[in-house]
Amino acid sequence: MVARLVIAAPSSGSGKTTVATGLMAAFAAAGLAVSPHKVGPDYIDPGYHALATGRPGRNLDAYLCGPDLVAPLFAHGAAGCDIAVVEGVMGMYDGAAGQGELASTAHVAKLLRAPVVLVVDASSQSRSVAALVHGFASWDPEVRVAGIILNKVGSDRHEALLREALEESGVPVLGALRRVGQVSAPSRHLGLVPVAERRADAVSSVASMAAQVRGGCDLDALLALARSAPALRGGAWSPGLVSSPASPSSSSNAGRAEIPAGQGGYPAGRTKPIVAVAGGAAFTFSYAEHAELLTAAGAEVVPFDPLHDEQLPDGTAGLVIGGGFPEVYAPELSANEPLRKAVASLALSGAPVAAECAGLLYLSRELDGKPMCGVLDADARMSERLTLGYRDAVAVSDSVLAVAGTRMRGHEFHRTVVEPGAGESPAWGLHQPERRVEGFVRQNVHASYLHTHWAAEPGIARRFVERCAT
Repeated sequence: MVARLVIAAPSSGSGKTTVATGLMAAFAAAGLAVSPHKVGPDYIDPGYHALATGRPGRNLDAYLCGPDLVAPLFAHGAAGCDIAVVEGVMGMYDGAAGQGELASTAHVAKLLRAPVVLVVDASSQSRSVAALVHGFASWDPEVRVAGIILNKVGSDRHEALLREALEESGVPVLGALRRVGQVSAPSRHLGLVPVAERRADAVSSVASMAAQVRGGCDLDALLALARSAPALRGGAWSPGLVSSPASPSSSSNAGRAEIPAGQGGYPAGRTKPIVAVAGGAAFTFSYAEHAELLTAAGAEVVPFDPLHDEQLPDGTAGLVIGGGFPEVYAPELSANEPLRKAVASLALSGAPVAAECAGLLYLSRELDGKPMCGVLDADARMSERLTLGYRDAVAVSDSVLAVAGTRMRGHEFHRTVVEPGAGESPAWGLHQPERRVEGFVRQNVHASYLHTHWAAEPGIARRFVERCAT
C-alpha cells in the first residue's frame, strides 16, 4: 500500500500546482520518499514535481491510457515510496469534453481510491466558501473530499471567518495559505515555463512553495490522511512485461552496443540498438514510460540536446524527438547546422525517426523563417490560434510506430501551424472535433502533432526498436 493524496480544486487557477509541488517538496525535505504524479496530459507541471522530489514526474491520464491502466501505472511509479502526491487537472469534475467524468481529477481519485484535498481560492469570499465545499464534497459520494486547504487568504481575520464557516461542512481545514506572489512561476503561450529553461529560478520557486506549505499546512494531518487510503486493487504496470526485446539483426552490429547476459532479455554477445532521444530546453515534453518501454524492448536510450550537441550520439540507429518549445529557440536550433544535417542524413538513410509536435516542427523545412532539418516538405510558423484537446485517432499509413488501422487516443496542444498539415502518406486520421488527416509518414519517419502515451499501446515501442535493430 502506498500512502497517497489527490490535490484538487474547484477550478483552474486556484493554486493546485503551488500546493501540490509545495507538499511534495516539504515531505521530501522531511525525509520521505515522495512519488509525484499529475492528472492529465500536461508535461510541464511534472518537471516541477521532479525538481521537488528527485523522482520522475508521472502522468495519470484515463483518456490516453484508459481507466484500467491508471492504478497500475500509479503503482509502478510509486513503488518503494512513502507517499504519493497527485496533482489534479482543471476543476475537480472537469474531464474530457463530452465524456462525463472520464479523465477528470475526480475520476482518477476514484480509480486510485485516494482521499482528496480541495484547494479553494478564498480571495473573494467568506461564508460562501462553506456552500462551495459542500457542493464539491457531496456531488459524487464515491469521491472522498477529506480536507480543505484555503489559498490566497487575505488576513488573520479573513482566515477566522473562513474557518468558522467551514466548521459545519464536516470537512476539516488542513491549511491556510496567504497571498504570496513570489511562489508563482512565469507562464507563456502554453502554460508555465518548463524547469529546463529556468532551472535556478525554478529551484527557488519550488523552495518558496515548500516554505509556504510548511508554514500554512498541517503536514502531520495530511500525512495521516494519505496513510488512510486503502490498498490498491491489482498489481503494478511493468514495461518489461508488456514490451518484449527486439530481435537483433545478425547481419550487422552498426548502431548497437554490447550488453551483458541477462540484461534486457538478450543473451551474452548480442547487441542492442541505440535510440537517441532529444532533450534539453527546447524538447522538454516526454513521458517517463516511453524511455522505459524502449529500454524494455531492447534499446539503449541515449539523450542528446539539439541546442548544444553538434552530432547525434555515436552509433545512433533510431531517433525520438518529442514535444517542447522549438519556436522559442528557433534561431539557436537553426544555428546548429551540423546537427540539422546529421538528423537529415539519418532520416535519409532509412533509420527510424519518431517525432511528436515539437519534433514535427524541427523536421520541417523551416520554422518562422529559420531553416530546420528539411526532412519534411512542410513549413511551420507560430499562430494566434491555440489547438488543444483530446483526439481519437487511427493510423492511416503503415509506419515505424504502428500498422495502418491501429487505433490510438492522443492529445494536441500547440500554437503553431504546419503547411501542408499532412503528407501524401498521413500519419493519423482524427475523428474530433472534425474529421481530418494529419502528420507525415515518409520512409521510416513518423512525424505528427499528436501526443500519444505508449503505455496504452506498448507494441509501438517494440515495433520501433525492432525497426532500429534491423
